[in-house]
Amino acid sequence: MEREEGFRATPGTALRNDQTGEIVYVPPQDEQEIVRHMAALERFINEDERCALDPLLKMAIIHHQFESIHPFADGNGRIGQILNVLHLVHVGLLDAPILYLSRHITRHKGDYYRLLQAVRTDGAWEEWLLFMLTAVEQASKTTLGLVERIGDQMRAMKHRMRDEVPKLYSQELLNNLFRPPTRALLSCKADLGITRQTAAKYLDELAQRGFLRKVRAGRSNYYVNTELVALFLGISDGEA
Repeated sequence: MEREEGFRATPGTALRNDQTGEIVYVPPQDEQEIVRHMAALERFINEDERCALDPLLKMAIIHHQFESIHPFADGNGRIGQILNVLHLVHVGLLDAPILYLSRHITRHKGDYYRLLQAVRTDGAWEEWLLFMLTAVEQASKTTLGLVERIGDQMRAMKHRMRDEVPKLYSQELLNNLFRPPTRALLSCKADLGITRQTAAKYLDELAQRGFLRKVRAGRSNYYVNTELVALFLGISDGEA
C-alpha cells in the first residue's frame, strides 16, 4: 500500500452492512485503546508455553480479536487473513505460508461476517470456531491437490526438456520456471547466476519451443509458464 500510517488515530470508523448501509459494529475509537488491545493481542499470540489452546482454535481467536480491534484505517481484512497463515507457521503446523484460507472466507463472506458479529453480540464462539476449522480443512485439501498437480507439471516439463532441449536442461532452471509462474529476464539471471545474454538465450529458446510464453511489458520481457498460471486460475475458479 506504500503508506506508513500506523494504527488508526482519528475516530469515526464504523463497519456497515454493504447492502443496507446499517452500522453493525463500532470498533475501538481511541488510539491509546487500540494500542492497549494490540499489545494484549501480541502477548496472547506469543504466550505459546502458557496457552493450552489447540493452535487452530487459537488462530481463530487471534483472527477474531484482530478484526474486532480493526487497528488500521484500511487493509484489516487482508492483514487478518495473513496473520492466520503466519500463526500456523509460527506454531510449526506449516513449513511455509502456503495455505490459502481466504478462498473459503471469500466464498462464504456472508457467514463470515455474521459469525464475527455473533461472537461480539452473543458470545457465539462455537459456530465461529467451527467455521474457521472448516476453512482450514478445505484449504488444506485444495493446497495438497495443488501441490500434487504442480509436481506433475514439473515432472512432465522435466522429461520434455530432457528430450527437446537437453543442452539447456538443469534442475535449477526447471525450478526457476515454477518460482513464480512469471519470470523476468533479470530475475532469472540473478537466480541462476548466469549472464544476461545466457538467460535471454535460454528463455527465448524455451518460449520458441512452447515451454513458456514471451510477453513484452514496457521495456521488459516476461516469460510466462502458461500451464502453471492456468492451474492457479483453475483453483481460483473452483477447480479443486
